[in-house]
Amino acid sequence: MDLMGMMGKLKETQQKIEDTKKRLDTVLINEQSNDALLKVTLTANTAIKSIAIDDSLLQDKEQLEDYLILVLNKAIEKATKLNQSELDAVTKMDMPMIPGMEDLFK
Repeated sequence: MDLMGMMGKLKETQQKIEDTKKRLDTVLINEQSNDALLKVTLTANTAIKSIAIDDSLLQDKEQLEDYLILVLNKAIEKATKLNQSELDAVTKMDMPMIPGMEDLFK
């Protein structure tokens, strides 16, 4: 087993993971309610960038809260799936399979 080669590969993979995370900060996920009264944009790293609320939603606090929960959860789910698949692609492509190592990238 070439330990030095594997350590070099590990450092390289960690750098690719960091680069991927930085890139995912620029990938935007747009989500909206079915009636388009509420729209949110967040990064693939789940940082909220914008929320647009139609004036009609401002009349009903409970409805607005429901919309926010629903739309934000949908957007976060999409962003999380994209984020995970991108990071999985990097680690699976570049990592030598060493038992227990997969825990380092979670």
